[in-house]
Amino acid sequence: MTKKVIIIGPAWPLRGGLASFDERLAREFLAMGHDTSIYTFSLQYPGFLFPGTTQYSSEPAPVGLRIKACINSVNPFNWWKIGNELKKAAPDLIIVRYWLPLMGPCLGSILRRVKKNHLTKVVCIADNVVPHEHRPGDKPFTRYFVKPIDAFVTMSDQVAKDLLAFTTKPTVTVVHPLYDNFGEIVPKKEARERLSLGQNDRIVLFFGFIRKYKGLDLLLEAMSDERIRSSGIKLLIAGEFYDKIADYDELISRLDIGQQLLLHTGFIKDSDVKYYLCAADFVIQPYRNATQSGVTPLAYHFEKPMLVTNVGGLPDMVPDGKVGVITQPNPTDIADGILHLYELGENHFLPHLREEKKKYSWTFLAEAFLKFGGEEGIRHKA
Repeated sequence: MTKKVIIIGPAWPLRGGLASFDERLAREFLAMGHDTSIYTFSLQYPGFLFPGTTQYSSEPAPVGLRIKACINSVNPFNWWKIGNELKKAAPDLIIVRYWLPLMGPCLGSILRRVKKNHLTKVVCIADNVVPHEHRPGDKPFTRYFVKPIDAFVTMSDQVAKDLLAFTTKPTVTVVHPLYDNFGEIVPKKEARERLSLGQNDRIVLFFGFIRKYKGLDLLLEAMSDERIRSSGIKLLIAGEFYDKIADYDELISRLDIGQQLLLHTGFIKDSDVKYYLCAADFVIQPYRNATQSGVTPLAYHFEKPMLVTNVGGLPDMVPDGKVGVITQPNPTDIADGILHLYELGENHFLPHLREEKKKYSWTFLAEAFLKFGGEEGIRHKA
């Protein structure tokens, strides 16, 4: 049965992993035959709150998607207007993304208006309930947000557990699907030519926004390990700084590791993502804390073995010794893990990666939402 589905969350002209995810999810619903559109933000963050250079994409609008940029996250009059518009539209299912408590007042207010139609089911995809970086108002904002939600979909057990502090509404945990919307695998030689990297270099990759909780400083310290220095391994850092650059510059200088680093520290366009993943030997996620990471399904798609630290939901997606290695979040263990990846070699991991990645289906995720859109559901884990 065809349903009318509206996704509320980041999408073009906004940029980043959440936008890519929402657009890919919309395409899955369209492929399943459902009438699908996205409501995104005309203003997501006030400029002074945004840590990067720009919130907006330089890529062309995605073809074949209906995206309405109309939500102002800080204007209550806008919340009332959009809430009434969606209430009148009466979709069968609204999927709302929740990744930051700052969005609680805006999204919670819109959804309260929608629920007055007594028709629309609202399912939240919860990336984070307890944020990585705490701010005043986090808990009350989240409590306000969860009230109009009918059910929740999470992508890690940790987020499901965090939800229990706020609600006992129906919840299902589904694995994060593969990011298969960044193009196909390209040969390592071609990728390195594109990025002007040495063809014979040993290169590991740190990919994504640079924030304290992601542990890049731990990885930099690991790169100063004498075993890493003597091995000739280089670290490609691909992503925009959301922390103070000066702190990292000082650390790099103090450790004297500048010659071991390949710095591509600007925003990586969607069209270039495949080159960074395919140029690397291994992907390194040295997080201090995490719920889940969008880098893991990206590495799966491009069949790159990875190192993850034993925090949050990261180890759940990375069978140790099969698709990568799991270490503790400290420089010595991270250095040990990098060396172990090279000892085993890329070919050791490839058969396991190709088998494991079959689990990460967008259809499975979409069906989890549709289940809640058609019935109240029962708390369970998928």
